[in-house]
Amino acid sequence: MSLKKQFLKNKPVCKVTFRFPKEAAREAHTVHVVGEFNNWDIYATPMKCLKDGSFMVTVDLEQGAEYQFRYLINEKNWENDWNADKYLPSQFGNCENSVVVV
Repeated sequence: MSLKKQFLKNKPVCKVTFRFPKEAAREAHTVHVVGEFNNWDIYATPMKCLKDGSFMVTVDLEQGAEYQFRYLINEKNWENDWNADKYLPSQFGNCENSVVVV
């Protein structure tokens, strides 16, 4: 998993590309990135399956903030980003959320 950040010079926006690798996806048919930036809507941000079997999506996030998120595989399995900027305890269950800082 990886996060790529592209800060825009003329807007207070950062284009964040979320990438979920084939090795982590295993037998995934769908992967969604779910977090504070989409009100934890499990269907709001589907990731596109690439030819190499990995999944990717780019999201515009307002700079100067931190956003908690997780990946949802096949609408049932949650996974954190191994390369997140940091992790915070989740309010739901005994787990942590990944955090991207922009």
